Amino acid sequence: MKSKAARLASKVTSRAQTTLPSGVRKALGLRAGDQIAYTIEGDQAVIRKLSDEEDPALSGFLDLLERDIAKNKGRVLFATQDFADYLAELTEGVEVDYDAPIEGDFQL
Repeated sequence: MKSKAARLASKVTSRAQTTLPSGVRKALGLRAGDQIAYTIEGDQAVIRKLSDEEDPALSGFLDLLERDIAKNKGRVLFATQDFADYLAELTEGVEVDYDAPIEGDFQL
C-alpha cells in the first residue's frame, strides 16, 4: 500500500522557533522530550525522530565529514599496508582494558 505524502506547514517566530504540526508529531511518534534530527538536502530539510541510542552531536559530525570528503576527494589519503604494519609494530605487546576508568584530567 502506497502512503500519501502530507503537506503540513507551521510558522517560524521572530525567535526562529516553530511548533511541529500535530500530523508530524503523530507520524513520527514524537512526545515531549524526544529528540529530532534534521538532514539538509538542497533547499529542503528532512526531519526524523532520533532513537535513544543515537547521538545527535556525533551524527552531525559524521554528516559534516561525509560532505567534506565528497567535496574534497583529492585530499583524502588512504592508509597503506606499510603504515598499518608500522602501527602494528608500534603497539605490539600493548594491552588495553577498554572498560578501565579514565584517570586524570581529560576533556571529550
